[in-house]
Amino acid sequence: MEPEKIVRNYQSGAIIFNEGDDGHEMFVVASGEVEIFLNQDSQEHLIGVLKPGDMFGEMALVGSGLRTASARAACDDTALVCINEARFVYLVSQQPAFALSVIRTMAQRLSVHNHNH
Repeated sequence: MEPEKIVRNYQSGAIIFNEGDDGHEMFVVASGEVEIFLNQDSQEHLIGVLKPGDMFGEMALVGSGLRTASARAACDDTALVCINEARFVYLVSQQPAFALSVIRTMAQRLSVHNHNH
């Protein structure tokens, strides 16, 4: 069995995951950019563009397990650090700073989400 690849590379336009997919990992942008978007009424709504150091996909690990939005690489040579559930639980339990950054990211998203409604 091959060890899980921690860093994944994507070219521009490549879909990382789709809204409604099962999610078992979160990501940190190592290089490049990632667009987060929703499809509503067959129209695409861009929610945000993530840059190196930004994390995404954590909602599926903490919540229902389903992706709440879609993500795609916005430029060539986008590299993502992949954190699966086991690694996520380990990091949260061993690294308070990591846990805090996940909580901060989620709080920001919720605050933006609430202002848009």
